Amino acid sequence: AEMRPSLSLPLLLALSCGCETLSLGRPITPVPSRTSFLRAAAAPPAAKLSPASASPNAISLEAPLHVLIAGAGVGGLALANYLHFAAEQGAPLTYTVLERTTEFKRFGGPIQLASNALRQFQAIDSQLYSEIEGCATWTGNRTNGIKDGVRDEWYARFDLKTPAEVRGLPFTCVVDRPDLQQILLERTKENVRNGAAIESYVHEGNGVTVTLENGEKIHGDVLVGADGIWSAVRASMRDEPARGDGSGVTYSGYTVFAGELAYSGQDPASGYTVYIGPQQYFVITDIGKGRYQWYAFLAREAGSEASEPKPDGSSKYLQDLFEGWSNDIHNILKATQEHEIEQRDLYDRPPSVMKTWGDGKATLLGDAVHAMMPNLGQGGCQAIEDACVLGEELKTLQSRSEVAGALVKYRGRRNARSAAVQGLSRLASDIIIQGFDTPAKLQFDASVPGGIRAENLNYAGIITRMLQPILPIFFSVQFNFLYSGWRNEPLNLEPIRDFFLLAPAVLSGGLLVDAVLGGELLEGLSVGFAEQTQAITSFFEEIGTMLQ
Repeated sequence: AEMRPSLSLPLLLALSCGCETLSLGRPITPVPSRTSFLRAAAAPPAAKLSPASASPNAISLEAPLHVLIAGAGVGGLALANYLHFAAEQGAPLTYTVLERTTEFKRFGGPIQLASNALRQFQAIDSQLYSEIEGCATWTGNRTNGIKDGVRDEWYARFDLKTPAEVRGLPFTCVVDRPDLQQILLERTKENVRNGAAIESYVHEGNGVTVTLENGEKIHGDVLVGADGIWSAVRASMRDEPARGDGSGVTYSGYTVFAGELAYSGQDPASGYTVYIGPQQYFVITDIGKGRYQWYAFLAREAGSEASEPKPDGSSKYLQDLFEGWSNDIHNILKATQEHEIEQRDLYDRPPSVMKTWGDGKATLLGDAVHAMMPNLGQGGCQAIEDACVLGEELKTLQSRSEVAGALVKYRGRRNARSAAVQGLSRLASDIIIQGFDTPAKLQFDASVPGGIRAENLNYAGIITRMLQPILPIFFSVQFNFLYSGWRNEPLNLEPIRDFFLLAPAVLSGGLLVDAVLGGELLEGLSVGFAEQTQAITSFFEEIGTMLQ
């Protein structure tokens, strides 16, 4: 199953960073089991009933809850591991993972695991976390930030370390996807079926029956659609196509070129660097073992890979697009071979605050319900949070009649947080492409009339310069919001406080600059922003109605 690259952008983003060796990460103290510090402690297994009194709905060690998981991506396998360890501790659970691909291959580049996601793995099992840590390239304790892509000067640095450190969370890292997949399959592979693509499902008896594309039918008590942005489970649930018009999946307006290579030309102290400039930007990140990954984000129509000619190859095409930019960009592009470059269009979904996540005893997880732009580096991390919250709700059940209610609780705990991250991810893309430019600059120069030389003294350049001193505040509030809400507890006020500190700060800062310079920025962003805020506003109105 596809795991999308973890990337990040300036302004409202949590950035993926690369680290050279494991020794750069600070030691992590042993973490007690999730039950010792989460609200929902595991209930003891249901009392065994005598055959005469046993209910067909009762969940017991003899009749465990059977969870069908569609998709063996990071979210689906995280849920499988949660259920595995819960069963080892006595919870009456079993599971089957139904994966579309016929076999697992070592495929794909690194995936960011931010501090909030790593904490989830710590809570699932300390040994599981240690195995992931052993493959980690630490990024959250290194120099990360944004550079003026043309002048090659630091524009803003951001602190990933402190928000994690004050909460006792591991630092953000990157892990090769094949390594992470192997770790997550180690204990669960006996319950994984390859070549088992789900076509549809129906409620039947006390549970759910799925029909595979080959016509086979499989029955379970719960169905979890973790089958990605083109989810067949979601399509069946909502009676809509998995792709195309009516699917709810939309083209973001951006295409990305990505390269991965052995490279030694970047500053080893830097984990993750974003180079900003007019209408495009470039990212270089250390992914460990002497390798680097880079991304070039461009605003293009869908399908530009086929429609835009590149007679001399993608590297030369990008070198021309980034002419006059930092030597860092050109050096790594020249070192990249054509077979090391891929291009893909970016798709996401609007926040699903007003759409169902579930249908009786079926629910959705990860990209299937809240696919997001990669700018916060949180796509996989939010899927991992989904998996752990859903696992918490399922492991305490004593009757199959309680399943639908547990799925409603799962959505209630995850809906607002995932929608906020999802909306901010799209907004960050729009701001960096449409609003940022080479920062305006004034310098004393006796050789020019008046003795002052002005560089890029235009609207976007002035806005970019004016935002520079306050971006560190935005970043701090944002990372605190992302890291404080990992428990997904209904009454945890810290992430709510952080979010409402973040939103007014961003909006008031933008309004102030925009008022000074004529209102063009907010006019250009208003359509995209309105789509996100309308969905979130509707969610809170729905909550208010329920409380009346």
